[in-house]
Amino acid sequence: MSTPSTTAPHDVDLAQVRWRKSSYSGGANDCVEVAEVGEHAAVRDSKDISGGPLLFPKAAMRALVGGIASGAIGEHRN
Repeated sequence: MSTPSTTAPHDVDLAQVRWRKSSYSGGANDCVEVAEVGEHAAVRDSKDISGGPLLFPKAAMRALVGGIASGAIGEHRN
């Protein structure tokens, strides 16, 4: 999997992106938020947005979400 980047593409203003939370968060500020940034996905901690986002290639995010959804990534049970 690709290593995250902490720098935004030069033509993107992160202050103008649309951040989304999971509907499972219940509206509380105790989750992560995701935004589309060109060919990247930005991820930030909703409790500490001043910490800045991590940027991942969209393909890496799709692989992560797909792996979690399929059960290939996550809690292992015996």
